[in-house]
Amino acid sequence: MAKQMRLTCYGRTKSKPEWEAILSGFTFDIFFAELAQELERFGITLELGEDPGQVIEVNGYGDLLNSIRIASPSDGISNVCIGHVIGQSPRLDLQEDIRRAVNRIAFAPETVAPDVENRKVCHNCGCGC
Repeated sequence: MAKQMRLTCYGRTKSKPEWEAILSGFTFDIFFAELAQELERFGITLELGEDPGQVIEVNGYGDLLNSIRIASPSDGISNVCIGHVIGQSPRLDLQEDIRRAVNRIAFAPETVAPDVENRKVCHNCGCGC
């Protein structure tokens, strides 16, 4: 059975227009399709979802990362923000950061700190910290 993963984008307020452009439309659709196709070669299915009911106030790039979640139930990862997975972004390239986080969960989920570690690395992501 193939490994199932899901990338979910929460609703966002106060996000910069250039960030929103990266997360919507044709450009994002192509990026996501390519990423899903790359993973499919390894028996990993990546789905895309939205949860506009969960809203993150984006006051900076870290909040933007926290509005994008990854789930991989077979690895015991139910819904972590990509900021938790990758930490601080070196280049502030959103598509690169999404790719890094997805690949880390896909190929090295054991390197992601347990959920209780959210209190040390996340903020404003709805994790309860």
